[in-house]
Amino acid sequence: MPLRVAMLALHTSPLAALGGRETGGMNVYVRHVARELARAGVGVDVFTRRTDAHAPEVVPLDAAEAGGAGEAGARLVHVVAGPAERLEKEALPPLVEEFADGVYAFAQCEGRAYDVVHSHYWLAVEAGALLARRWGVPHVAMFHTLGDVKLRARASEREPAVRLEAERRLVHEVDCIVAATEHERQLLRQLYRVPPAHVRVIPLGVDREQFRPRDRAAARARVAMPESMAADAPVVLAVGRLEPLKGLDILIVALAEMTVRDAQLLIAGGDKRAAAEVARLRAVAAGAGVGERVHFLGAVPHEALPAYYNAADVVAVPSFYESFGLVAVEALASGVPVVASRVGGLTTTVADGRTGYLIPWRCPGPFAEKLDLLLGNAALCAALGRAGAEAMAPFAWPAIAAALRELFAALAAAAE
Repeated sequence: MPLRVAMLALHTSPLAALGGRETGGMNVYVRHVARELARAGVGVDVFTRRTDAHAPEVVPLDAAEAGGAGEAGARLVHVVAGPAERLEKEALPPLVEEFADGVYAFAQCEGRAYDVVHSHYWLAVEAGALLARRWGVPHVAMFHTLGDVKLRARASEREPAVRLEAERRLVHEVDCIVAATEHERQLLRQLYRVPPAHVRVIPLGVDREQFRPRDRAAARARVAMPESMAADAPVVLAVGRLEPLKGLDILIVALAEMTVRDAQLLIAGGDKRAAAEVARLRAVAAGAGVGERVHFLGAVPHEALPAYYNAADVVAVPSFYESFGLVAVEALASGVPVVASRVGGLTTTVADGRTGYLIPWRCPGPFAEKLDLLLGNAALCAALGRAGAEAMAPFAWPAIAAALRELFAALAAAAE
């Protein structure tokens, strides 16, 4: 009988387009881990809240499951909880219990039992706690971001009290927390007194076949580069959700301070709900005199991102905080050096001076200095890019899934 895992991603589907307000590294993680676990013989059902009334209840995530509901394989299951439409995260806490009931009813109807519950983000962890108790199985949680950490990273951040209370309680209720970095494990100990033995460090991963070094000119020919940009212009790329915590205003002002005056900044990410943030950033760019050199690409499908990384000379991650920083890992695997804030998981993934540079200040000057250094020295840029691609070998998704499978099997065996 294969190991079976109920994976919960309540607030966002792993198949959702990336770059939106609620989509990012967690979506990539859930999708790839589910598929790799299935290929290793684990049965995985990923449960997410239904936001489209016309979507099928069950969607195969892996070829092993294409023929139906087998013992192994990976499936996405849409669960009815509230209206079948996209809701803001702030509206979801009252739906947690209904979501858990929907997952339980699906399992009952199929006669399917699970050995482990694996929950992602605090809303799903709250639902997972209910299900783990009902099923009497171990509960593994991955919070991805923590409200208290976001508040410390940026004073103007706002987090609902219900989230802060839930996270402070749930970190002590689950059987094991998966942290993406040792830094996150230390934060859990410092902020919540979570014993280090209660936390397993397993990073996010990267598809090293999809994200790998490729010819820059060929990549630029493949992607929709801005028409106003010269074909050989130096390119700095930023990827991710558009929100103040990502620090893109710092990067825009840094562009204005750079001595490489023809450098272009491409920003990939953002959906219609990010319109206000785009307007704010455009105003920052206009005020800094670089409005014509800052280009907003909108949301880019994850499968199209490799070409954008390869088209760039440097990838910048100016975030106030990143629990892991998947963009940095994807860029490095693509052979592109990274200039990033010295915060959170970025201190683990970017080797300062070897695969890129870490900036210890939340101000534009140091970013401008390192971006100028790289854009003005092609040999250095190439050397750091080669080192980055080599350094990402341990982050391949099969290795990440194998570590999770080992953890799940040990917890399931201990619970018998």
